[in-house]
Amino acid sequence: MPFKKLHTNIKEKLENLEIAAPTPFQRKSIPIIKSGANVYCIAPKDSGKTTALILTTLQKLKCEAVGNTPRAIILVENKEKALELYADFLIYTQHNSLRVYVGYEQLHIDVQKSEIFEGIDILISTPITINKLFLTNGVSTSQLKIFSIDDAEFLVQNTAYNALMSITQSIDKCQFVIYAEKMHPILERFESYFMEYSKKVII
Repeated sequence: MPFKKLHTNIKEKLENLEIAAPTPFQRKSIPIIKSGANVYCIAPKDSGKTTALILTTLQKLKCEAVGNTPRAIILVENKEKALELYADFLIYTQHNSLRVYVGYEQLHIDVQKSEIFEGIDILISTPITINKLFLTNGVSTSQLKIFSIDDAEFLVQNTAYNALMSITQSIDKCQFVIYAEKMHPILERFESYFMEYSKKVII
């Protein structure tokens, strides 16, 4: 059972939320993500991908704030998705010290840079915004442990794809996890770039 080997803080939160057992996707994917491998997580809607993303991110960061630079980055399609995922994360982080920050195009880049400078652990944002932050030295990747992409189908858009390629070239080493409903050819292409030696969890 994947939940049994998670951080105590996470298990307590799952118990409070009355989530007793993992979905088939979570049962298969969580141990592989925890191993530290690059992973493609392919499963249909409502299979528990977002919850798996949140749980494995918290597990990777040991449910505690450390330093000032993000140790987890999560890429989403747009502002709406960013705010939705941010709200989901807050459910799980309200009783630990992890600092979650959300950014998007509509928020001025200088505002984001100054707020990130105050110290964050998890950064949720869009490809264009994160790329701008990287290009203007607005965020450091020196402590980055895990980089996830939620509902990755949006990467078929040229602007999102090009921004991601630029972003990943700025990252020395970390774990990459891609979540999607189908294994699109665009996603397979990443195996030649930042998804080396990746594993696939397909439901």
